[in-house]
Amino acid sequence: MDLRQTIWVVTLALTLYAGWMDWRTRRIPNWLTVPGFLAGLALNAILGGGQGARLSLEGAGLALGLLLPLVLLRGLGAGDWKLMGAVGALLGGRSMLFVLAVSFLASGLMGIVQIVMTKRVKKTLWNVAALVKGFVTFGIRPNPEISLDNPMLLKQPFGAAVAAATMLSFALAHWRR
Repeated sequence: MDLRQTIWVVTLALTLYAGWMDWRTRRIPNWLTVPGFLAGLALNAILGGGQGARLSLEGAGLALGLLLPLVLLRGLGAGDWKLMGAVGALLGGRSMLFVLAVSFLASGLMGIVQIVMTKRVKKTLWNVAALVKGFVTFGIRPNPEISLDNPMLLKQPFGAAVAAATMLSFALAHWRR
């Protein structure tokens, strides 16, 4: 197994375990994400020297920068944010963006299924309308009634969506071989 395959194996192990933990506990701990970030930086530095380390840091920074507004608005948890930073450090910016896009799609599909199964379609549409109205009226800022802090709202384990997206990305990246 070459170093690129090792990076994929580490990424898959990280995201699958994080997804499982997020599904079970709705938390992704620092003891998992920080070593994932450091492993990504180290493996990419070994693979590509200074250029590899730079690409790793760019991938992590891109993930963290793109998702920070969602964390600040309390629409995404800090563990999910740090997980995507670790994925960026491991895979670099381009592959991380693909994983992130597929993660959003997977999370959206999971959310639709959950909304329909719990018969909360009308309430969810009402909440979306309230968020949009609040953003238009007051600007983009957190809404305490519609955030991760409200225990009455449905929540998705984004880590599970990241795990599914990483598996799909791995399959697509290796399909052509």
